[in-house]
Amino acid sequence: MRIRKLYLLLAALAIIAAAVFAGGCKNEAATDSQQSTGSGETAFRSLDEIKKSGEVIVGVFSDKAPFGYIDKEGNYQGYDVYFGNRLAKDLGVKVKYVSVEPANRVEYLKTGKVDIILANFTVTPERAEQVDFALPYMKVALGVVSPDGALITSPDQLKGKTLIVAKGTTAETYFTKHYPDVNLLKFDQYTETYNALVDGRGDAFSTDNTEVLAWALKNKGFTVGITSLGDTDTIAAAVHKGNKELLDFINDDIKKLAGENFFHKDYEETLAPVYGTAVSPDDLVVEGGEVKK
Repeated sequence: MRIRKLYLLLAALAIIAAAVFAGGCKNEAATDSQQSTGSGETAFRSLDEIKKSGEVIVGVFSDKAPFGYIDKEGNYQGYDVYFGNRLAKDLGVKVKYVSVEPANRVEYLKTGKVDIILANFTVTPERAEQVDFALPYMKVALGVVSPDGALITSPDQLKGKTLIVAKGTTAETYFTKHYPDVNLLKFDQYTETYNALVDGRGDAFSTDNTEVLAWALKNKGFTVGITSLGDTDTIAAAVHKGNKELLDFINDDIKKLAGENFFHKDYEETLAPVYGTAVSPDDLVVEGGEVKK
């Protein structure tokens, strides 16, 4: 009887030891997996994985016409979307668009919610530390729009006044650094920024000059008094840091598309109906990733 009890005790101890060992292996595997994806960040999808899935996920704006917006039929439209459609076609997959806001573009890439960001994304050294930018497809500077009755024509006029900006934009960074005496009223979405300007909650609004010029043309009583502020920057697609295969594909595609003047066609389809003769295409468009001065 004692021997039988001893066998049962040993068997129980063996089961417990096996469970502990399995749990330890599982935790070790989880730790290894976390390290391989960058301290808890979701791993990006490789080019092959995207192709096998039959779908590329692209982050775009839904409220920033004419670059990225949703039309009355519920479809994504705009300059960035036009490019996104072509990328998907050349990848041989369908495209799924996901709405993003200025402040969460980097986060959406780092957490794997999207494969590519095509959301009027200005290239900056700070952002380039967190994501990988492809070759540029547009040039841009900052602009400031304000009511005709109190037109702002110089940044110095904004001292002590309220400037509306979207969070996570180059406008927020620029004015915080160079004009600390300007009061910044910040919003997450572009729709909120324009509503605040129209309602008189701020004296002016600043974002990319391409965008405020388009908005002012459609909204009487407002003018872009400062058409170019700060350095001339570039707009580019972005991918998860280290996703070299997808980055190389985008860059190669941009170079190939130069042969058909793709981005000028994009401009004619999406931006020309808004800008008319007020803007020259060559002031904005970049073909083949080469910025011409």
